[in-house]
Amino acid sequence: MAKHKKKDKEVEKNAEKNIMKELLGWILYLLLVVGLTWLILTYVGQRTRVSGHSMETTLSNGDNLIVDKLSYRFRDPKRFDIIVFPFKYEENTYYIKRIIGLPGETVQVVDGCAYIDGELLESDIYGAELMEDSGIAGELLTLKEDEYFVLGDNRNHSSDSRDPSVGILTREDLLGKAWVRIYPFDKMGVIRHE
Repeated sequence: MAKHKKKDKEVEKNAEKNIMKELLGWILYLLLVVGLTWLILTYVGQRTRVSGHSMETTLSNGDNLIVDKLSYRFRDPKRFDIIVFPFKYEENTYYIKRIIGLPGETVQVVDGCAYIDGELLESDIYGAELMEDSGIAGELLTLKEDEYFVLGDNRNHSSDSRDPSVGILTREDLLGKAWVRIYPFDKMGVIRHE
């Protein structure tokens, strides 16, 4: 009988050890998942939702996107990239616009059209209409070596670099590049930038 009790205690101890190992394994697994999720959302990508019509017809109100936060660490932004940046005057508010002017270029809006270095930007097929308000771009703007000029595709219904509240962006302002539309499902896919 004493042997039986000893075996029962050993079985009980082993069961407790196995439960603790299993529990510890799950805790480590959850910590790993939370840590990787944090790393991805902080350094690789972020989900964002389009609110408003400033990027129509390319992006629509309610579209859900994944923003690529990694590629601009390895390469420079290009003309016509769709980028996301924080709005200076409202916390947790992000804008999404298209890069038109690059560092070192001059930008001006004349007769509703964008001019880069004095030349009409003919390849700008994204603007749905002539711009009614040139804003601060009515005067010739010279971009510094880390500055970008952005416009919404729905030019007459967009707060963008023409508006002093948005203004010229610097490289550090850019959160990332719009990468994939994940909702609505019928429009899901990689976002064309050029």
